[in-house]
Amino acid sequence: MSTDRPFLGVMLMLCFCVLAPLGDSIAKILGGTVVLIVLLFARFAVQALMLLPVVAVSGKGLRLPRALWKWTLVRTVLHILGIGLMFSALRYLPLADALAIAFVMPFIMLILGHFAMGEEVGMHRMVACAIGFLGTLLVIQPNFVEVGYPALLPLGVAVVFALFMMVTRKVARALDPIRLQAISGVQASVIILALYLLFPSATGTVTFSYDAATWGLLVALGVLGTFAHLFMTWSLRFAPASTLAPMQYLEIPFGTAIGWIVFSDLPNGLAAIGICITVGAGLYIILRERQLSLQPPAGHAAG
Repeated sequence: MSTDRPFLGVMLMLCFCVLAPLGDSIAKILGGTVVLIVLLFARFAVQALMLLPVVAVSGKGLRLPRALWKWTLVRTVLHILGIGLMFSALRYLPLADALAIAFVMPFIMLILGHFAMGEEVGMHRMVACAIGFLGTLLVIQPNFVEVGYPALLPLGVAVVFALFMMVTRKVARALDPIRLQAISGVQASVIILALYLLFPSATGTVTFSYDAATWGLLVALGVLGTFAHLFMTWSLRFAPASTLAPMQYLEIPFGTAIGWIVFSDLPNGLAAIGICITVGAGLYIILRERQLSLQPPAGHAAG
């Protein structure tokens, strides 16, 4: 692609913001009965099984230039690490809490997009991202004294996924998203299986004697994760990471709603104010990018 289409990128990121917390809620449900390595393997194996037939029909195959293959491998490792940290955090924290703490990530991504990739960050996006971050602090007030070290896990998620999205931005322009996700699913499945075979005692007790409901949730975890990250990958093909950074905050109100419906975790009044602020910041970005998409390319410099 020779030009960005930021409004389309924003819409695709919005789809990601809805599907990702749905997948996280399933991981939280399964976290008490299914060990982490099985959750991770199900997440990526389902992705590979879904997308490999599509790649085969397209005739493109999985072969890549060596340099691009290395970048996809780096992306896959970051993906495994980020999802592993989030799934671990969800064993201890409510869904909304984990998302709220992890949402220093868009701010990190904004900085990386500017300094590491030379992407333009206009005043409007900078202000919207800052306002969204302040709203995030009001959504859930993390109490590190009560929660302990698990409260630090979402901070690791934030750093890892900021790097993950930077690498995704680099490879998404050169590789079809479906093909990219198929390769990532295969790479991740092989890596996770190798870790289990090499370090079985460190991965916990693995069993496959689950009931039908658990198997169904494991498959759903993979399906939701696959579609969520397809939307995210597509979004990064059409818009810079710095443009999409404020949109990430919309995952918090969606996650809060899901946490309330599924786990009866209802934010207090101050958190509700924070949700309104983050939603407002995200909607402002949607309207702003829509306006800029209708202007000549030179007008986008005002960002």
